[in-house]
Amino acid sequence: MPDTYKIAIVGAASLRGKELNEALSESVFGSSEFLLMDDEGALGQLESVGDEVTFIQRIETGAFANVDFTFFAGSEEVTRKHWKNAHKAGASIIDMSYALESEAKVLVLAPWAQQTASTPDLQTPAVVPAHPAAVALALLLQRAKDVAEVSSASATVLEPASEYGRAALDELHQQTVSLLSFQTLPKAIYDAQVAFNLLPSLGEAAKIHLGASEARIRRHYAGLSDGKLPEAAIQLLHAPVFHGYGISLALELSEPVSMEHLEAALNGEHVDVVLGDSDPPSNLSSAGQDDILVRVRTADGSELATRHFWVWAGFDNLKLAAVNALACAQELRRLRPHGKVQ
Repeated sequence: MPDTYKIAIVGAASLRGKELNEALSESVFGSSEFLLMDDEGALGQLESVGDEVTFIQRIETGAFANVDFTFFAGSEEVTRKHWKNAHKAGASIIDMSYALESEAKVLVLAPWAQQTASTPDLQTPAVVPAHPAAVALALLLQRAKDVAEVSSASATVLEPASEYGRAALDELHQQTVSLLSFQTLPKAIYDAQVAFNLLPSLGEAAKIHLGASEARIRRHYAGLSDGKLPEAAIQLLHAPVFHGYGISLALELSEPVSMEHLEAALNGEHVDVVLGDSDPPSNLSSAGQDDILVRVRTADGSELATRHFWVWAGFDNLKLAAVNALACAQELRRLRPHGKVQ
């Protein structure tokens, strides 16, 4: 019978919080007692947790009493404001907002994608689930190098609005409607036209910094690699889509291999290779999927063995973030096997 824990989700009304709530309900943590918390704007909202319905509560100092796991799924500001209270109360902390990654002894984790042997212990104040794009690249390049040494790897990452929360989604929607009706574009979040547009950077007054996001993906990939994975050049573009990442990965291998050999190596747990006679992966087809959907082709389009390949990957960023957060919680779970601090 699964252990019963007390689990708090801070930022429960956010896109990440809602996805995490659903994932937790279907996991080994599904029988736990859940506390849903958020800022003033979300108070009193009804949310379902498994078969139960509960209210979103105010985040208060004493709210973390007897909590085993606290997931911070909202803004960085909320995480910084409340995480020490959760830590002092003895909760294991999983920070999905990335606010704590520079704190001492905090680990960035993707348990089924990383090469480092680092694991949390009782001195670890929090863990940060690695960025979903870094997780996807780590999985793909780890499996590619099992076929042949990777001479070079270059990835163009297409990022959706949902990575930055509901306000970013709303502004992309409003811009799309405004353009189609020849009205002035709202730019409070992006300070740029993102609808029907691909951008490597945003306006000076934007509340989103693509350069910082790109640096985070590089940093997290390097941390997961621990020097054991191929170096990868990474460029981040903001795509005019609501949900789901796309990654275009150019691979040069040290020796010619067949496309079938590379496909077989990439396919496996968390990665589903879509063959050429099926519809290609996309941000739409990957929606709600736990796996990263992948298609492989040779760089010149031939059927011959070659050193040069294109790998196209599509995945649900919110789903992958939630699944990785659960894997991180499983790592922390061994430190409290009966739902109590050991």
